[in-house]
Amino acid sequence: MRTRVLVTATVALATLVAGAPPAQAKRTEPPKQPVAVGYGGAVSTVDPTATAVGLDVLRRGGNAVDAAVAAAATLGVTEPFSAGIGGGGFLVYYEARTGRVHTIDGREAAPASMTATSFVDPATGQPYRFDEARISGLSVGVPGTLLTWRDALARWGTRPLAQMLRPAARVAEEGFTVDETFASQIAANQAAFAQFSSTSALYLPGGRPPAVGSTFRNPDLADTYRLIARRGTDVFYRGEVGRDLAATVTRPPLAARPTESWPYPIRPATMTTADLARYRTRFPAPTRSDYRGYEVYGMSTPSSGGVAVSEALNILERFDLRSMTPAQAMHHYLEASALSFADRNRYVGDDTSQRILRELVTDAYAGERACHIDPSAALPKPVAPGVPDGSYGGCPAATAADTRDDRMSTTNLTVADRWGNVVEYTLTIEATGGNGMVVPGRGFLLNNELTDFNFAPTQGSAPDPNLPAPGKRPRSSMSPTIVLADGRPFLAVGTPGGATIITTVLQMLVNRIDRGMTLPEALAAPRASQRNGASTQAEPAFVSAYGEGLPPGHVFAPTAEIGAATGIEFLPDGRVLAAAEPVRRGGGAAAVVGRWARP
Repeated sequence: MRTRVLVTATVALATLVAGAPPAQAKRTEPPKQPVAVGYGGAVSTVDPTATAVGLDVLRRGGNAVDAAVAAAATLGVTEPFSAGIGGGGFLVYYEARTGRVHTIDGREAAPASMTATSFVDPATGQPYRFDEARISGLSVGVPGTLLTWRDALARWGTRPLAQMLRPAARVAEEGFTVDETFASQIAANQAAFAQFSSTSALYLPGGRPPAVGSTFRNPDLADTYRLIARRGTDVFYRGEVGRDLAATVTRPPLAARPTESWPYPIRPATMTTADLARYRTRFPAPTRSDYRGYEVYGMSTPSSGGVAVSEALNILERFDLRSMTPAQAMHHYLEASALSFADRNRYVGDDTSQRILRELVTDAYAGERACHIDPSAALPKPVAPGVPDGSYGGCPAATAADTRDDRMSTTNLTVADRWGNVVEYTLTIEATGGNGMVVPGRGFLLNNELTDFNFAPTQGSAPDPNLPAPGKRPRSSMSPTIVLADGRPFLAVGTPGGATIITTVLQMLVNRIDRGMTLPEALAAPRASQRNGASTQAEPAFVSAYGEGLPPGHVFAPTAEIGAATGIEFLPDGRVLAAAEPVRRGGGAAAVVGRWARP
């Protein structure tokens, strides 16, 4: 996303990954570029420093999982307001040796003290406002990122976690150059950050964000990474780092004299070291849909992404989008998205039964949903959810749907290696800046992931699948996606963006598969996100390109940008094409191991 790392740190990155003395470290950081084509593996992230780290792992013989973990750890340094060891995420992995797709659920979990009314103010009986809940201990879920890294490496990697943490630790210690995006993210959180002594000391030196062009260092995070490298993940989940984390949740480190006012009390919550010790990653079967001859694999619950993307693709497969005008194709994309979101909101949560999940992604159910789409007019929103009961026919009506969205932050990376393994990984601390609290002495922000639960019932008399409960994981929209053609990788894509993740991944697949765009074109194309709301969130360029050609009934809510995607495509001649955003969020960084031709 941003060219920030110092050249001295770049040389050190190669040294740390390789274990070679400085005199042998000759590698230079690749330029910040959105597209790269070549051989031997590829990396695409939102940040050139993370891309450089991942690429170096590949060049030194590591595989896609090794490189993904090293790049993700670096994003925890350079993208600390979107991801880090205080958060969680979802990883999808294609294993070339077996031809199988695996997933890891590293989503944050509610502590044992969580109840269905944890986000209801006992004084008023009303749900807390979002920022009131976010900037507090109430919002913090037990982090899963570090165990995701450990377990991915243990199952499929070739390098130890300690080695993959070293480049990120060096970047945190030596520093990187602050750019406008980094400074603006702090400025947007300044009032919240100022409430906490640990956060303001790190991110508000002198009471204001660090100056653009200055060097930002995080020695506490460097020390934390090195401590984990020496002593393993137990120091986080059963040791002193975990104790400090739990203490931050239960006793927020309030600033004695905040430099900014905050309209809400900072509420503590109950998270214990036992909550941390109980946490485990999960390895659910991926979702799968067959679309135009491709096999599309995604993430199952507690993410709603794989199910929602699969259902929408099944609906769209009922229509010949290639024969339509671009505006008509986009009309069908928006309507399929609304229908899918109606079902996602009604049925999908951490404990949704496998029977319902299977029904939602059947072709028969998609046929019943597709019959609602009218090519001459947009459906009134919100549309009603369907009834995935195994008995389908006609266009039955049902009750109204919830339209609440999760917030927009997160980061994404895509990695492929020379053996054909592929990682698509989306990780997050939820809102930009998480819950605003840096764990004192440890250098990382905590997540506010529990605000992805519904604060109060949203489904009337029907059960709400996304209410909080002890140990439960909040519903997510993260949608890391790997597409196979005849059992071999064709495409891998993912993006940040809260609930717009689902629609962005869906739109990229439609643009690439149905509309014939190249992968870079599909990533760069203007976006719109219809999530079963009265209006469609849209970039201005989308309205300009398609607005006049769309049938009546579409209402747009302008937004500057949606998502910040990365992806890799496997070309017929054996090369790989890595792509990242050219402009959104400052642009991303794609790189390949080598541009030489195969002998």
